[in-house]
Amino acid sequence: MPASPSTARAINDRLALRLLQQEGPLTAGQLKQLTGLSRPSVADLVERLAAAGLIGVVGESGEQRRGPNARLYGIVADRAHFAALDVRTEGVSVVVCDLLGRVLTEASVPIGGDTGTGPAVEQAVALVERAAKEAGVAELHTLGIGVPGLIDPASGELRDSGGLPAWHRRLVLALQERLPATRVHVENETNLAALAEQREGAARDRDTFVLLWLGHGTGAAVVLDGSLRRGASGGTGEIGFLPVPGTAVLPSATDCEGGFHSLAGSAAIAALAAEHGLRAEGDGYEPVAAGLVRQAVAQAPAAFLDTLADRLAVGVASVAAVLDPGCVVLGGEVGEAGGPDLAARVERRVRRMSPLPTEVRAGVLGGGAVLRGALLTARDRTQDDVFAPR
Repeated sequence: MPASPSTARAINDRLALRLLQQEGPLTAGQLKQLTGLSRPSVADLVERLAAAGLIGVVGESGEQRRGPNARLYGIVADRAHFAALDVRTEGVSVVVCDLLGRVLTEASVPIGGDTGTGPAVEQAVALVERAAKEAGVAELHTLGIGVPGLIDPASGELRDSGGLPAWHRRLVLALQERLPATRVHVENETNLAALAEQREGAARDRDTFVLLWLGHGTGAAVVLDGSLRRGASGGTGEIGFLPVPGTAVLPSATDCEGGFHSLAGSAAIAALAAEHGLRAEGDGYEPVAAGLVRQAVAQAPAAFLDTLADRLAVGVASVAAVLDPGCVVLGGEVGEAGGPDLAARVERRVRRMSPLPTEVRAGVLGGGAVLRGALLTARDRTQDDVFAPR
């Protein structure tokens, strides 16, 4: 059944907006060529989008050309603004962008472990408000937040999680109260990192893969057939609690010590490095393990890297046995620091441990993947709303 005229217009408008976002400013003639629409249809489309305040004339194509056909049309970037917030145990980072995703301002603030819940929340909220003001943004359309911990799949709320600062949960509520006109979207940090690696990083050619997060702690994100899987309680990928050989105790419902975290968390890797004579200082935000692994890759102490690969292979092989994703990305700061060298070592071990072919890749976005994933999510939600037919 053919689409109704209104539906056809909405489809054509969204196609044109997507082309303008991907290609940059275009003339009506270029839109006609790229969309396959007739000249009158493109003229109507341009008039409609301009009247809605979504596009405007941003210049002319070619110095010798004049007239309507030479006008370059572009998306009105300041029609809406969005932001992303990366919440860590040691601080927060924020980025504010225009409708096209261009960064207007970015900032961060450390929050010490001895900071009270109220002051910590106020520091984080004030950072978002200050960043928006510096960017000249009176109102944010959407705020994407990446947090450690479990997100309730039904309500979208951050659940109480043992070991995380109390201000994390209070922060989301405070932002919703202080920014009532802003749509606040909360997502687990590892899930956002997987989204970023799939859209712009190491998994761009994969619609099924697992991202193994290696930072201060451990986690995993599962993408199957292009969809992020969260599980019944939002706990898919809590691999830190995975019972593994080589630990003295078993993990409990409230403590992942004794699980995979005890093999691959930053503190565990730092202790392993010390056994091999490696030392490094952390910078507060980057896990100390990342610096140690980067140093090891540069200096090539095979014994440390081989032992670390043995540990990581336990987690990767466990994931492969259950999900058979075909590809596991070593993400986070440690995964990026290890690069192709560490990934190749892990892949060789997994090949010996599992009958299921599993490619192991190094993440390329590192710790920045969380903020980037939050930005992509906020941008998609903002554009979906702003570009929707009225």
